[in-house]
Amino acid sequence: LTGDYTNSVEYNEAGNKVSSAFGVYSLVSMFYALCLPFIAKWIGKKMTHSVSLLAGGIGLISIYFIKDPEMLNYAMIGVGLAWASILAMPYVLLSGSIPAGKLGIYMGIFNFFITLPQIINGFVGGSIVKYLYGGQPIYALLMAGVFFVLAAISVVKVYDPSVNK
Repeated sequence: LTGDYTNSVEYNEAGNKVSSAFGVYSLVSMFYALCLPFIAKWIGKKMTHSVSLLAGGIGLISIYFIKDPEMLNYAMIGVGLAWASILAMPYVLLSGSIPAGKLGIYMGIFNFFITLPQIINGFVGGSIVKYLYGGQPIYALLMAGVFFVLAAISVVKVYDPSVNK
Protein backbone atom coordinates (compact mmCIF):
# COMPACT_ATOMS: atom_id res chain seq x y z
CA LEU A 1 0.00 0.00 0.00
CA THR A 2 1.22 3.45 -0.83
CA GLY A 3 -0.02 6.84 0.16
CA ASP A 4 -1.96 7.83 3.25
CA TYR A 5 -4.50 5.03 3.41
CA THR A 6 -5.06 5.61 7.14
CA ASN A 7 -7.56 8.35 6.35
CA SER A 8 -9.61 6.17 4.00
CA VAL A 9 -13.15 5.10 4.85
CA GLU A 10 -12.23 1.43 4.36
CA TYR A 11 -9.33 1.66 6.80
CA ASN A 12 -11.50 3.24 9.47
CA GLU A 13 -14.33 0.76 8.93
CA ALA A 14 -11.85 -2.11 9.31
CA GLY A 15 -10.56 -0.53 12.51
CA ASN A 16 -14.09 -0.29 13.86
CA LYS A 17 -14.81 -3.95 13.06
CA VAL A 18 -11.59 -5.06 14.74
CA SER A 19 -12.44 -2.95 17.79
CA SER A 20 -15.85 -4.55 17.95
CA ALA A 21 -14.34 -8.05 17.70
CA PHE A 22 -11.86 -7.29 20.48
CA GLY A 23 -14.67 -5.87 22.59
CA VAL A 24 -16.61 -9.12 22.20
CA TYR A 25 -13.52 -11.15 23.10
CA SER A 26 -12.87 -9.03 26.19
CA LEU A 27 -16.46 -9.13 27.45
CA VAL A 28 -16.76 -12.88 26.91
CA SER A 29 -13.46 -13.40 28.70
CA MET A 30 -14.51 -11.27 31.66
CA PHE A 31 -17.85 -13.01 32.19
CA TYR A 32 -16.52 -16.49 31.49
CA ALA A 33 -13.75 -16.00 34.05
CA LEU A 34 -16.45 -15.57 36.69
CA CYS A 35 -18.02 -18.88 35.63
CA LEU A 36 -14.81 -20.93 35.60
CA PRO A 37 -14.95 -22.07 39.26
CA PHE A 38 -18.48 -23.39 38.80
CA ILE A 39 -17.68 -25.10 35.51
CA ALA A 40 -14.51 -26.64 36.99
CA LYS A 41 -16.51 -27.99 39.90
CA TRP A 42 -19.03 -29.49 37.46
CA ILE A 43 -16.74 -31.06 34.80
CA GLY A 44 -13.32 -30.86 36.45
CA LYS A 45 -10.35 -28.53 36.10
CA LYS A 46 -8.69 -30.33 33.21
CA MET A 47 -11.88 -30.65 31.16
CA THR A 48 -12.76 -27.01 31.82
CA HIS A 49 -9.40 -25.89 30.47
CA SER A 50 -9.53 -28.39 27.60
CA VAL A 51 -12.99 -27.31 26.43
CA SER A 52 -11.98 -23.65 26.73
CA LEU A 53 -8.83 -24.17 24.66
CA LEU A 54 -10.81 -26.11 22.08
CA ALA A 55 -13.26 -23.19 21.80
CA GLY A 56 -10.33 -20.82 21.30
CA GLY A 57 -8.79 -23.08 18.68
CA ILE A 58 -12.05 -23.29 16.76
CA GLY A 59 -12.41 -19.52 17.03
CA LEU A 60 -8.91 -18.85 15.68
CA ILE A 61 -9.18 -21.44 12.90
CA SER A 62 -12.58 -20.07 11.86
CA ILE A 63 -11.02 -16.64 11.20
CA TYR A 64 -9.28 -18.18 8.19
CA PHE A 65 -12.63 -19.15 6.67
CA ILE A 66 -14.64 -16.04 7.53
CA LYS A 67 -15.51 -13.82 4.59
CA ASP A 68 -17.97 -11.49 6.34
CA PRO A 69 -16.20 -9.24 8.88
CA GLU A 70 -19.31 -9.25 11.07
CA MET A 71 -18.73 -12.97 11.67
CA LEU A 72 -15.44 -12.17 13.45
CA ASN A 73 -17.47 -11.44 16.56
CA TYR A 74 -18.50 -15.11 16.70
CA ALA A 75 -14.90 -16.26 16.32
CA MET A 76 -13.93 -13.97 19.17
CA ILE A 77 -16.38 -15.69 21.51
CA GLY A 78 -14.21 -18.80 21.36
CA VAL A 79 -11.03 -16.77 21.77
CA GLY A 80 -12.53 -15.05 24.81
CA LEU A 81 -13.39 -18.38 26.41
CA ALA A 82 -9.84 -19.60 25.88
CA TRP A 83 -8.26 -16.39 27.15
CA ALA A 84 -10.19 -16.47 30.43
CA SER A 85 -9.12 -20.06 30.99
CA ILE A 86 -5.49 -19.42 29.98
CA LEU A 87 -5.22 -16.71 32.63
CA ALA A 88 -6.50 -18.94 35.44
CA MET A 89 -6.67 -22.67 34.89
CA PRO A 90 -2.97 -23.51 34.40
CA TYR A 91 -2.26 -21.95 37.78
CA VAL A 92 -5.13 -23.86 39.38
CA LEU A 93 -3.82 -27.12 37.92
CA LEU A 94 -0.26 -26.39 39.02
CA SER A 95 -1.13 -25.21 42.53
CA GLY A 96 -2.69 -28.56 43.38
CA SER A 97 0.46 -30.42 42.33
CA ILE A 98 3.19 -28.71 44.33
CA PRO A 99 4.03 -28.49 48.02
CA ALA A 100 2.45 -25.46 49.70
CA GLY A 101 5.80 -24.27 51.09
CA LYS A 102 7.30 -24.11 47.59
CA LEU A 103 4.30 -22.49 45.88
CA GLY A 104 6.01 -19.15 45.23
CA ILE A 105 9.16 -20.69 43.78
CA TYR A 106 7.30 -23.05 41.48
CA MET A 107 4.83 -20.38 40.35
CA GLY A 108 7.76 -18.09 39.53
CA ILE A 109 9.46 -20.80 37.48
CA PHE A 110 6.13 -21.57 35.79
CA ASN A 111 5.69 -17.88 34.91
CA PHE A 112 9.17 -17.87 33.39
CA PHE A 113 8.17 -20.67 31.02
CA ILE A 114 5.05 -18.73 30.06
CA THR A 115 6.80 -15.43 29.38
CA LEU A 116 9.92 -16.83 27.68
CA PRO A 117 8.02 -18.05 24.57
CA GLN A 118 6.26 -14.67 24.39
CA ILE A 119 9.60 -12.88 24.44
CA ILE A 120 11.05 -15.21 21.81
CA ASN A 121 7.98 -14.67 19.61
CA GLY A 122 8.44 -10.94 19.99
CA PHE A 123 11.88 -11.27 18.42
CA VAL A 124 11.17 -13.85 15.71
CA GLY A 125 7.39 -13.76 15.14
CA GLY A 126 7.60 -11.03 12.50
CA SER A 127 10.23 -12.96 10.58
CA ILE A 128 8.15 -16.14 10.77
CA VAL A 129 5.17 -14.32 9.26
CA LYS A 130 7.34 -12.63 6.66
CA TYR A 131 9.39 -15.63 5.49
CA LEU A 132 7.52 -18.77 6.52
CA TYR A 133 3.99 -17.49 5.93
CA GLY A 134 4.84 -15.26 2.97
CA GLY A 135 3.77 -12.07 4.73
CA GLN A 136 0.29 -13.48 5.42
CA PRO A 137 -0.43 -13.16 9.17
CA ILE A 138 -3.66 -15.14 8.79
CA TYR A 139 -1.52 -18.29 8.70
CA ALA A 140 -0.09 -17.42 12.12
CA LEU A 141 -3.65 -17.25 13.47
CA LEU A 142 -4.48 -20.53 11.77
CA MET A 143 -1.43 -22.23 13.31
CA ALA A 144 -2.28 -20.74 16.71
CA GLY A 145 -5.72 -22.32 16.40
CA VAL A 146 -4.16 -25.68 15.55
CA PHE A 147 -1.87 -25.40 18.57
CA PHE A 148 -4.84 -24.52 20.79
CA VAL A 149 -6.58 -27.70 19.65
CA LEU A 150 -3.42 -29.72 20.34
CA ALA A 151 -3.18 -28.09 23.78
CA ALA A 152 -6.82 -28.97 24.46
CA ILE A 153 -6.02 -32.60 23.74
CA SER A 154 -2.78 -32.50 25.74
CA VAL A 155 -4.20 -30.92 28.89
CA VAL A 156 -6.44 -33.94 29.42
CA LYS A 157 -3.23 -35.96 29.95
CA VAL A 158 -1.88 -33.60 32.67
CA TYR A 159 -1.46 -35.22 36.06
CA ASP A 160 -3.96 -33.84 38.58
CA PRO A 161 -3.44 -35.19 42.10
CA SER A 162 -6.99 -34.28 43.13
CA VAL A 163 -8.28 -36.70 40.49
CA ASN A 164 -5.40 -39.21 40.21
CA LYS A 165 -5.26 -40.42 43.81
